[in-house]
Amino acid sequence: MTRALAINENPAIPANRYAALSSEPNILTDIYREEINLSVWQCKLSQELSLEVTDLLSSASELQLSIAATPEHTIDALHAASALLANKPALSEHLAMLVDMFCTLFELKRAGLRLTILNKAMCPKFHVDHIPCRLVSTLGGVASQWLPHEKVDRSKLGSGSKGKKDHESGIYTSESDIQQLNTGDVALLKGSGWLGNEEGALVHRSPAPAVGETRLLLTLDFID
Repeated sequence: MTRALAINENPAIPANRYAALSSEPNILTDIYREEINLSVWQCKLSQELSLEVTDLLSSASELQLSIAATPEHTIDALHAASALLANKPALSEHLAMLVDMFCTLFELKRAGLRLTILNKAMCPKFHVDHIPCRLVSTLGGVASQWLPHEKVDRSKLGSGSKGKKDHESGIYTSESDIQQLNTGDVALLKGSGWLGNEEGALVHRSPAPAVGETRLLLTLDFID
């Protein structure tokens, strides 16, 4: 877990936000800790799952799947929504597992699931999500980027960038400030809609795939 020294006049309010990372899935529960704005299960994809993702990305040019998924019926809903997943048992089971984990962690009956093939950056500039929390996992291709809380000049978010690109706006001072998730990582990104985290939402962006490359992105959101 990353740590940085910070001065805090009111000890009841964290002066900083940190990332919690582990190869164990129970690290995701750390998202409930007030000082954590990113919790990452460094999940290693099985060979079968990786092969299915590679096959999907090589055979399908488009996939924009969006469903309301319940833990009990995720696989059926996925197969009904897209024939592309009907012969992808490892991928389907992995998605169902993540829906179950997400719904259990946040006591939800269902989750908003989006599975998308991307050939360009969906959100190319650093930003925050104005929601409580989102699960993000890149199952194939280059994964999402983020900035540690203490490295961000939040005055440069949104209109504060004055239309400049991230490397010109001053939102960060050095390219080395930029952190990147790995393919397969399961990340919970705490947004500004989480009570008490209005000024501590994780700053992140989509990476731009190399020319001719694509990525398979999963997101899970609260819908109830």
